[in-house]
Amino acid sequence: MTRWTHSCVRFEKGGQVLVVDPGVWTEPEALDGADVVLLTHEHGDHADLDRLGALGVRVVAPDGARLGRLAAERVGPGDTFVVNGFTVRTVGGTHLPVMPDQEPTPNLGYVVDDAVYHPGDALDVPLGAVPRVETLLVPMQASWLLTRAAVEFVRAVDPVQAVGIHDGQINERAVRSIAWWLDRETPCGFDWLAPGTALTRTG
Repeated sequence: MTRWTHSCVRFEKGGQVLVVDPGVWTEPEALDGADVVLLTHEHGDHADLDRLGALGVRVVAPDGARLGRLAAERVGPGDTFVVNGFTVRTVGGTHLPVMPDQEPTPNLGYVVDDAVYHPGDALDVPLGAVPRVETLLVPMQASWLLTRAAVEFVRAVDPVQAVGIHDGQINERAVRSIAWWLDRETPCGFDWLAPGTALTRTG
């Protein structure tokens, strides 16, 4: 897995490439040779619709996500599916709101190969048939997020390791501060990876 700017991650396995949430801030190389793209939801920081449409890549997205003219295969909460050799389980269903009267936005988290969990813009905990998460991707900053809630999310999921994402709107000082709290207050510890950094598996 390689982490790219903001919430984009790229998986490579057996010659296949799966990319999650390539948004408008994502580096072009994150999509080089992509076979399939998973979108957690419709917002531009997670879904660069124009770029994906131009690439013509296979896209999977939540039921109800508004993607304009972009063609996408639709999935719902609790689904399990296989795309290009990757097994994906969906988690949750709704984007966390910024304001209490905000219209709900569909959001699905994805557990890839029972190992890496990308929650999108929500803090839903995988339940049921999903085994212990090996790598949890943790949103670090958002209009809908408190650092305390991010800490509680890591504790609830109880992964082997936690890695920060969703940091594209904060400077280096904020990254260091939030990472310090997440590392101090979670039993698994916490890592922040610079965009373009590959993460090796723990198991």
